[in-house]
Amino acid sequence: MLPILRMDIRKVFGANARRFRVALGLSQEAVAERMGVDRAFVSSMERGLQNATLLTIWQIAQALEVRPADLLEEKVSKVRS
Repeated sequence: MLPILRMDIRKVFGANARRFRVALGLSQEAVAERMGVDRAFVSSMERGLQNATLLTIWQIAQALEVRPADLLEEKVSKVRS
């Protein structure tokens, strides 16, 4: 059985994109340039305001040097007992 997402998939995607971008030391503008889009589009994606198409997911994955699936993975934080 597939796990149920706890967050909106757009927020998951955006948070992952931002995390990978920051890890590479890239600005939103640099990622936008690699993708051939406007910086505001990257910002909007990172904030979970954009519905990314498959092509967009592929482009940002290439720009961030990750697998497309990495951008859709929800990281569940462990609850401390």
